[in-house]
Amino acid sequence: MSTLSDFTANTLAGEAQPLNAYDGKVVLVVNTASKCGFTPQYEGLEKLYEQYKDDGLVVLGFPCNQFGGQEPGGADEIGTFCQLNYGVSFPMFEKVDVNGDAAHPLFEWLRAEKSGVLGSKIKWNFTKFLIGRDGSVIKRYGSTTKPEKIAGDVEKAIKA
Repeated sequence: MSTLSDFTANTLAGEAQPLNAYDGKVVLVVNTASKCGFTPQYEGLEKLYEQYKDDGLVVLGFPCNQFGGQEPGGADEIGTFCQLNYGVSFPMFEKVDVNGDAAHPLFEWLRAEKSGVLGSKIKWNFTKFLIGRDGSVIKRYGSTTKPEKIAGDVEKAIKA
């Protein structure tokens, strides 16, 4: 059985980051986009991260251009946008596919672990996956679930 620790992803700087770096943490993985109606969720994600990072939460952002071409920029542009507009300080990764043949292995695993409205397929940007300290997926949230609505589940996962 896989856990978050079994995967590696490239940071926005293009460096391979083994996700076992987050062993023992509660992790919220989110597929993001800069030009989406849900983009203001970056603010809520940053607040959630700031509120709980000292307790063991880390948010991991994965830009994705698969939904309406809403993440057209390159790594530098994405990083600048997130920092300037939303003060994002949580780790951001290179743009990935979350569905289809070219989907990043992390998202293939996440989708297999927790299906959503469209089965295992991710419906849109800002789908969120909460992962426990043991590296297993606890829950999946749709795009419309605002980060502040996840706080209770984050607290439970931190205490578990």
